[in-house]
Amino acid sequence: MPGHSVLQLPVAPLEEWVRARTAHYDGGFVSSDPRFGHAHITALGPFDPDPSATDLAVVADLAAATPPIRVRLADLAQFPNGIIHLVPDPGDRLRDLTARLVAAFPCWPPYGGEFGDDVQPHLTVDAASAEVDLASTAALLAEVVPVDVVLDRLQLAWWESGACHVVEEWRLGAG
Repeated sequence: MPGHSVLQLPVAPLEEWVRARTAHYDGGFVSSDPRFGHAHITALGPFDPDPSATDLAVVADLAAATPPIRVRLADLAQFPNGIIHLVPDPGDRLRDLTARLVAAFPCWPPYGGEFGDDVQPHLTVDAASAEVDLASTAALLAEVVPVDVVLDRLQLAWWESGACHVVEEWRLGAG
């Protein structure tokens, strides 16, 4: 699978856990970039793999105009495709950020338009299988969540096996 860009909000308190889980599934996606947010909430993805300076300036302006976002990550849920995730509460400011990014970049609908307007902010933690379900993931996360976090950075991250890294990063509310 070719690489792709994502605008994401790193979640530092869960970084070690998600990085280890990523290594469990596919070590190629463990980044050597210390800024890279393995634990993240996607703001918009996929995103332009080769954004112009103007595009980057628009993202910088949106980040500067967005105050840091405080959320609690406690509840696990599962999408129909088997992705097990934490649900940020509240999620309204995250949906608002995604909506503003989509308004600025209509050629890049969230998840390629696969889910229409039903964008659900989440932090992926696992994938259901014969050995993994909500209960087993909850048990693994028992000493890690709930966690309260202030999301204060927006990253343009490149996701590709063997090459995951942060392309650009902006502080939220820096305007």
